[in-house]
Amino acid sequence: MKSIGVRAVKPRRRQDHYRWLRSDGSPNFSDKIYKVEGELEIIASKPVAKIPPTAPVIKAVEEMSKGFRGLVVSQRDTVDGLLLATHVVNYLGGGSLHKIVEHKHGFNIYSALNREPVESIHERNVVTARSDERIYDALYKMVVYNVGFLPVVNREGRVVGVLTEHDLVKRLSVIYESGIRASQVMSSPVLTIGARETLKKAMEKMISAGFRRLPVLEGNSVVGIVTVMDIIKYYGGHEALKRSTTGDIREANSVEVREVMREKIVAAEPYTDLSEVVRLMEANNVSSVLIVDKNGVLQGIVTERDILYAITAAR
Repeated sequence: MKSIGVRAVKPRRRQDHYRWLRSDGSPNFSDKIYKVEGELEIIASKPVAKIPPTAPVIKAVEEMSKGFRGLVVSQRDTVDGLLLATHVVNYLGGGSLHKIVEHKHGFNIYSALNREPVESIHERNVVTARSDERIYDALYKMVVYNVGFLPVVNREGRVVGVLTEHDLVKRLSVIYESGIRASQVMSSPVLTIGARETLKKAMEKMISAGFRRLPVLEGNSVVGIVTVMDIIKYYGGHEALKRSTTGDIREANSVEVREVMREKIVAAEPYTDLSEVVRLMEANNVSSVLIVDKNGVLQGIVTERDILYAITAAR
C-alpha cells in the first residue's frame, strides 16, 4: 500500500462559503456562468432516492449505502425534508443528534436504528431549485445558502431530480479554461485522523469541522481516506451490527478508523492543471484529490467544491 508523507500542521475549519461572496454578500461569479445553457430538469440526477419521514433510520442508511449521499424525505412526491449522510453520521455518533441515541435508546444500536424515524434527524428547511431555473440560479442558491445538494421540483412542487456539486462540475467543465494549478484552489492545511483512532473520533471531527472526508495517517504517512459514505456503508452493510456484540453502539464506534477507511489514495502535485485533477476524479470515481509535493508530503486537498469555485469565480 502506497503511503504519502504528511507535514504536521494545525488544522482549521475551512470557510468555503465566504470566498464565493463579494463584500455585499452577493456571489462573485464569472460572466461566463450566465451564458451556460440548460434547464435544471435536464441536468439534474435521476431517479430521485426518496424515503418517507416515518421510515426507520436503518432503512435510510441501507438506501444511502447504495451510493446516495442524500435522500429526499417525501410522503407524496413533494419535499418534506432532506436527509444527508452528514445528518446520519451526526446521529450515529458525530454530533448533537447522538444525544437521541443516548437518552432515548440508551446507546442500544438496534433500537437507535430500527425504532427512530427519519423525521427526527432530517433537515426541514430545505433549499430547492425549480425545474425551469437555469444553472446560474442553482449555483446562486448553493453559494448563498452554503449547500451542495438541491432537490429540483416542478411547478406543482413535485420532485423531478436532485442537483449536486458533482452535476455542476460536469456541466460547467465546458467553460473551464486551463492554466489554473491545483495549488491555487486547494484547501490547506488538511484536517486528518490517525489510522488507530476510533471511528467515533473521526465522526466527531467531520461534524465539528464540517468536512465529509478525512485523510488517514499512520505515523507521518497518509495511508487512506475515510468519508461519510464509508461510515454509511459500515452501518448500511450491517458490519456495525456485527461489531456490536453487546448491542451497544459505542462498541460499534470504537473500531479503529483503518478498519473502515478506503486504502486507495488519489493524488496529484501542486502544479498539476485543474483539468487533470478533474480527470483524476472522474477516472477514479472520487470527489477529492490529495495534493502532494515531489517528496510525497501532503500539501492540501482539492474537492469538487474547490473545482466548482475555480470554474465559476470571477478573476
